[in-house]
Amino acid sequence: MRVVVTRATEASVEVEGQVIAELPRPGLLVLAGVGHDDGSDDAAALARKIWGLRILDDEASASDLNAPILVVSQFTLFASTRKGRRPSWSRAAPGEISEPLVERLCVELERLGATVQRGRFGAHMKVSSVNDGPITITIDTKSWE
Repeated sequence: MRVVVTRATEASVEVEGQVIAELPRPGLLVLAGVGHDDGSDDAAALARKIWGLRILDDEASASDLNAPILVVSQFTLFASTRKGRRPSWSRAAPGEISEPLVERLCVELERLGATVQRGRFGAHMKVSSVNDGPITITIDTKSWE
């Protein structure tokens, strides 16, 4: 799995003109993508990593501050731009694999104690955020860099 974690003072997701999810206070916006080789263990490991990342004020983690997390599925994180001008999405897992793993990430975060809001899988979403810092980190469970 691959995520982009952004510290945000505000974040929301709109679908068809309606706000369907938002951070109730400053927290983390997580864009999450799933690859073909990803599984439940990847989702659980990512949840632990995200919950414990010390990227909030004074090097606090979301777990330290009980900061909320907004998770948005983002298959485009697996885009390949190696050839031509049109990205290839072949490295992204199909919806029947991706959707349960993004949900597993959310459930694992909640199990750890997080308040989690969710985008709508497969929908055309308008994601808004006010990035704080800005601090934005990418994590890939296949490289853990």
